[in-house]
Amino acid sequence: MAGKSKGERLLLALDGSDAAFETVKYVSRMDPLKSIQMLLFAVFSKIRESYWDLEKEPVYNRKLGEIRAWETRRETELEDYMRKAKKILLDSGFPKESVDIKLHERNKGIARDIINEAKKGYDALVVGRKGVSRVRGIVLGSVATKLLEGISTIPVWMIGRGPRPKKILIALDGSEGSLRAVDYVGALLGGFQYEISLTNVMRDEEKDRIAKVEHFTARAFDDAIERLTVSGIARTRISTQVITGAPSRAQAIVKEATQGGYGTIVVGKRGLSDVRDFHMGTVTGKVVQLATGQAVWVVN
Repeated sequence: MAGKSKGERLLLALDGSDAAFETVKYVSRMDPLKSIQMLLFAVFSKIRESYWDLEKEPVYNRKLGEIRAWETRRETELEDYMRKAKKILLDSGFPKESVDIKLHERNKGIARDIINEAKKGYDALVVGRKGVSRVRGIVLGSVATKLLEGISTIPVWMIGRGPRPKKILIALDGSEGSLRAVDYVGALLGGFQYEISLTNVMRDEEKDRIAKVEHFTARAFDDAIERLTVSGIARTRISTQVITGAPSRAQAIVKEATQGGYGTIVVGKRGLSDVRDFHMGTVTGKVVQLATGQAVWVVN
């Protein structure tokens, strides 16, 4: 998303729930996104699940009117929901021409349909952690993990309850993955007034080699600071910290974000763990699980 050009695109996957409005509100508070094309995207089932196999039954024709009425009502509810979501962005100063809406009838499954849409040239996917839809017939929260596991080419933003984006915590371990996360933040937020904390966590078992780890961490901090300042972020807005003796990296990261008022946590999909493939048992996966009150950007 470097340069925040007009050609960039953000995909917001919504599920019709009140909780998903938190996703839209979070995006609406981010001035850097106002120059980016945005698609509000919802996957829905026209036919209620209980009717899926009904076509084979004689009763189907008698139920056809009820089915059509249900389809129309649900689609109308979702259209109204999406218009309200768009209004939140427009009221926050997003240009009308930069925000589009797409209702997608479920095809291969909600997660797979979102993943397929995300492959169409978007620069990031933004999705709520969990939401119980008030528009029956669509669901998103249950597929959040599948989205994180299935998308490997663009960042995924997982939005919790009511996060404020102005304070950013980047989990840094000096790996290539965590430095990609630094570059991503710099490209997106350079030139804007955000407070950024570069945070490294050392676990209990690393105490016996703390001098070596501290030297490596200092070099990683210097590298990250240079990358951020070159991108246009003021040095005075960048802080560094090392948390030592933590029993769990993920818990320490989320605790620091909560206590420090950081609304956004940025992690590399790979880098905070030796495990190559993402799953909910990795450090990044655990951060996503624990950070219910923050937005987590998982950078691929």
